[in-house]
Amino acid sequence: MKKWVLAIGLPLIATFVLMQLVPYRVSNPPVKHEPTWNSPRTRELAVRACYDCHSNEVVTPWYGKVAPVSWWLAKHVGDGRASLNFSDWRGPGGEGAQEAAQTARDGSMPPSYYTWLGLHRTAKLSPAERNDLANGLLASLSR
Repeated sequence: MKKWVLAIGLPLIATFVLMQLVPYRVSNPPVKHEPTWNSPRTRELAVRACYDCHSNEVVTPWYGKVAPVSWWLAKHVGDGRASLNFSDWRGPGGEGAQEAAQTARDGSMPPSYYTWLGLHRTAKLSPAERNDLANGLLASLSR
């Protein structure tokens, strides 16, 4: 039994330690320009539910700094920022406002896995808050 632990456990631990040396983590570049929010309430809801993937103001939890979770998180945030970045808002364009409002309204954003363990409780919005956010995003991002 001891040989199995050494033969399997030590390589796994060594691999995990070596993974920490790969510096693929979320970074927060400076905020360039936010949308002109239609109300403080819309901004507050967007910060709660959207900013951890769709801004340059990501708050990374402790486990998000440990590989391989950090790698997944960096990719996820990169994809989120590529689709919509509230910290680098360039004005209305295309169907962005409609799409953002729809994903907030139907509850597909934030994704359920983001709130499922209760680690991001504040991001979980009530139906009324989702509706308020959707209406606010539509008003704010259409300007």
